[in-house]
Amino acid sequence: MAYAEETQPSFTLGDPAIVCRWRLCQGRLPMENRHLRALSRRKVGGEPVSRELIAWAKQHIEWTLEDGSAEHPDGVLMLVIDSAGKAAMTVGPYTELPAASLADLVGRATVSSREADETGVGPESLWIARDGAFYWGIEPGCAPSGAATLVEDLAKTLGLPVRRVDGLPRKVASGEVEYDEAFLVSDEHGVVLATDAAGEQGERFRSGYDKLMESYRRKH
Repeated sequence: MAYAEETQPSFTLGDPAIVCRWRLCQGRLPMENRHLRALSRRKVGGEPVSRELIAWAKQHIEWTLEDGSAEHPDGVLMLVIDSAGKAAMTVGPYTELPAASLADLVGRATVSSREADETGVGPESLWIARDGAFYWGIEPGCAPSGAATLVEDLAKTLGLPVRRVDGLPRKVASGEVEYDEAFLVSDEHGVVLATDAAGEQGERFRSGYDKLMESYRRKH
């Protein structure tokens, strides 16, 4: 798959095939390696994102942050790849979710699952807790996002079982599955507890994510 930089004179970005929105902290990208691994699992037009584009993205992250993170140090790094493999990267402000009810989070996870069907990775996933176990909404054959790998690793560290479930947003919305708590795991927003289905178990994951960001803030 070819790629091109927005600095090239003839550069014109076509319709986006992949849009990644990665949260920054102190002008840096705390989960850079996780995000790049997830990017390498994505596909455009059925073809894997090339190693050349991954290398370009890794290099361009540093350049883009140097140029754009001064104005938005805790903003969002956005990477856009079109169907021809051309890519552009920029930094913008972060905006919190306007609403985070379970219905809102289910809606976001549903949209993300459609993206996963097309590209192999969804940027957001729905998680539920029930009877001491966690259920992660990820479709068969799809790879996790960068933020999802963090939460999965946190669960392993805490000794908490996690089971993958396909179609989880639909099953939650239809009442097919029961839950005690629910939360969204997002590359952009971190761990977002459903306002009407929050609890101590989900809070442990949100706290773990927040501690990562805070430790990075202290280092930089």
